[in-house]
Amino acid sequence: MLFLILAESALETIPPKVWRHPLIVKHSKKRGVHPSSIILDRSYHHKVMGLLDCPEKRGRPDIVHFALLEALGSPLNREGLLKVYVHTISDKVINIRSDTRLPRNYNRFVGLMEQLFEVGSVPPGEEPLLWIEDKDLKSLIEEISPSKVVGFSLEGAPSTIRDLIGGLKNLENPAVIIGGFPHGSFNEETKSLFDEVYSVDREVLDASIIVSRVIYEYENLLSISKKRLKA
Repeated sequence: MLFLILAESALETIPPKVWRHPLIVKHSKKRGVHPSSIILDRSYHHKVMGLLDCPEKRGRPDIVHFALLEALGSPLNREGLLKVYVHTISDKVINIRSDTRLPRNYNRFVGLMEQLFEVGSVPPGEEPLLWIEDKDLKSLIEEISPSKVVGFSLEGAPSTIRDLIGGLKNLENPAVIIGGFPHGSFNEETKSLFDEVYSVDREVLDASIIVSRVIYEYENLLSISKKRLKA
C-alpha cells in the first residue's frame, strides 16, 4: 500500500479576512451564496490574494483536481494499493475512498468541493465517498503510521523518481508527500515530518506530473501491469 498525500494544498473556502472586500461581495452576490461557501480561486479572486498570508501558495484548486484525476484513475488505485489524502493549507484533511470517480469538468469539481466543505461529506446522507476533517498533517501521519515518509522538494537530495521509488521496495506502507500548491515551499512543520526528501528535477514540476510518475514507478516496482494483463 502506498499512501499519497497532497500537502498544504491550495484548496480552501474564501477566508473571513476578505469577505467584505468589494470583489468578494460582488462575486458572492452573483453566485447567491455567502463567501464562506465559495472556493477561493485565483482566477476570480486575484485582487484579494495579496491580502492573505502566503498568497503565492493559495487559490489553485485546479492543482488538486488534476492530481486526483491522475491518482484515482491509476491501475495502482484500481488494485486497492493506493490511499490518497488531501491536506489543505488551512489544516483540513480530505479522505477519499478508492472507488471515487471525480468529475473531469473543473467547474463540477469545484462545486463538489464547495459541497464537501459546507456539508462535511459527499454524497450527503449516504455512505460518503469523500469526507473532510479538521486535522493537521502531523496528526494524519500519526494516524496512518507509514513505514517511511518521503517528501518532494527542490531543497532535497537529487534523485530520479525511479531510484527513490526503488528504495521503497521492501517497505509495507510508505507515504509520499507532494505539494498541492503552485509556488513557494513547505513550511518548517511539514519539513520536520519527512524521513527523506528528494529533488527530482532542476525545475518545479506540476503536482500532477509528480503524482503520475510516482504512481507509474511504484506500479512497475510491483509489476502491476503484468499482473493485470494475466488476470
